[in-house]
Amino acid sequence: MRAEVKLLCARRRRQRGECGSVRRFRVWSENPPPRSPAASSTAPLQWYGISAPITRDQPREEDLVRTKQLIETLETYNLFEDFAELQHRGAVVQQLECLFEEWIKEICEELNLPDYVTEKSRGKIFPFGSYRLGVDCKGADIDALCVGPGFVQRKDFFTSFFEKLKAQNEVKYIQAIQQTFVPIIKMSYDGIEIDLVFARLLCKTVPDNLDLLNNSWLKGMDKECILSLNGYRVTAAIQSSVPNIHNFRLALRAIKLWAKCRNIYSSKLGFLGGVSWAILVARICQVYPNATVSTLVIKFFKVYNLWDWPIPIELKRPENCDLNLPVWNPIVNQNDRCHLMPIITPAYPQQNTAFNVSYSTLVIMIEEIQQGYAITEDIQKKKADWSKLFGTSIFIEKYQHFIQLHASSATEEHLEWVGLVESKIRLLVGKLERNLNVNRAHINIESFSGFSMWKKERKYTKWLIGLVLNMKSTFLKKDLTLSLMSFTNTIYMLAQNCKLYKEGMDVSARYVAKNCLSRHFRKVFGPKPVRKRIGLRQSKNLAKKIKANTRFKSGEEPTPQSPSSDEPSGVSLSVSPPSPDRPRTPEPQTTSERVHIDHNPPTVELLDLPTVLSRPAAVVRRAIRILLVSKRDGVS
Repeated sequence: MRAEVKLLCARRRRQRGECGSVRRFRVWSENPPPRSPAASSTAPLQWYGISAPITRDQPREEDLVRTKQLIETLETYNLFEDFAELQHRGAVVQQLECLFEEWIKEICEELNLPDYVTEKSRGKIFPFGSYRLGVDCKGADIDALCVGPGFVQRKDFFTSFFEKLKAQNEVKYIQAIQQTFVPIIKMSYDGIEIDLVFARLLCKTVPDNLDLLNNSWLKGMDKECILSLNGYRVTAAIQSSVPNIHNFRLALRAIKLWAKCRNIYSSKLGFLGGVSWAILVARICQVYPNATVSTLVIKFFKVYNLWDWPIPIELKRPENCDLNLPVWNPIVNQNDRCHLMPIITPAYPQQNTAFNVSYSTLVIMIEEIQQGYAITEDIQKKKADWSKLFGTSIFIEKYQHFIQLHASSATEEHLEWVGLVESKIRLLVGKLERNLNVNRAHINIESFSGFSMWKKERKYTKWLIGLVLNMKSTFLKKDLTLSLMSFTNTIYMLAQNCKLYKEGMDVSARYVAKNCLSRHFRKVFGPKPVRKRIGLRQSKNLAKKIKANTRFKSGEEPTPQSPSSDEPSGVSLSVSPPSPDRPRTPEPQTTSERVHIDHNPPTVELLDLPTVLSRPAAVVRRAIRILLVSKRDGVS
């Protein structure tokens, strides 16, 4: 796997000479070009990012035409929300903020704080993520940061506020996940998925004009609160790092749609999440400040097709606030040197948003970007349209070997159990990559759930991992057993440590060949068949054609017999005359007497066969009964 990554990087180094602008982009990302004092004094140029723009060219007419075509294509995918849905989302955020402020008042009463303190104490909710960036699509979730005063404890947020939310009629499927990098409350509020994180400031109340990008708020704050604040701070920093927010949003919508169609949009499973894709698009906007949306998308694939990972992507120079917080620095931190795809956040403390990327997922994303680059080149040459770029990927057709991961539990506890298993699937991918027989392990980000056939109260969820093997191994199941058993043992141990495990929770992983996949996997992940409808006359002609193309040879071809007058046209039943002798072992047939069947019959789908019987069912049953009676009479 590492050799494959090195070969891809070496090939891009050879290709880099074809594009001087991309080479300047890479070099300037590491060392910005010095500016002469004369130039800075006469006409100082301002730019976004860590280097000057590659070009400031204004868009041409053909660029505007391609942008219009791209927006029309995006509209066909139902990405943009209507005004009513936007109003509904805004109302949900306001209702959550009211509940949060009510809860803070209740905490003040429990602590017996003075009335004047209770009246001034308040909290605020700051949405971040795709909702804050303005690129959320229909049905997307909302990430929100709950900021409270210093006397509110984190444990109260996950206990008393959790129970307050659970008591609301609009809340469904709520769960508190505390054993994660950033503790979170997940729920569905009035039909919208909500993810809540919590942070407290070292003050008695939250000011109205709060600027969370100010690093002074981080002084004296605990690590959990800083990590919770980081999501909002990164989103706000990305917004302020692009020259044209409108073009940035449209270009990011296109890239996110492409990543979801190609099944490479999931930070939890080792690919890139929404923040990583936003940083990548923002960097393109910085070096092409006047480009239209279509040009930004084309340049996205062109630049990152030639990018030499692990050179990091940064939107601004790292800040040093002397707060003794861990930041991404491969010179100091040895673990940071192992990161394969560094995409660094623009807010302090700087972190790598793509630390989950493995060798397999890196190669898969590089291949998808290369394919996207080829398609965008055809779009520029008017050989393809934008819909080809957003073609879906058929996962089940890529591989011949799979690992099927199965998690089951009672219906009430299934969400928590599946959340734990899914968050650790990347550990299984890592174990498979270290196996000598496995060259690549590709987890499909789509899963499917259902209820058990024997116990309706039990629910299951399944995932597929495609494998590319180095060689044909006769003992493949035996070679993968240790990796699979080690993963399941790790899941059980983690569940017991975080007190999540309950009786009946089960997880298993097994090897499955492609031809042994169940019909559920083929139906969900396989290609969708094209159903053809044909008329009755066409079906009769097709049946005659099939019958005419089938030949039976027994020494010589049998002469066709005309059907009797009292027998209706259609399928003829021919029965050999009964023999008076008792049954005996048939004599071996010679080569000339054996039945010869044409091995190349015309390809016919089941849907193309006649949909009605060629003769009435009652007549068929009558004919069979008569023949049986005559045979019994003949034997006697």
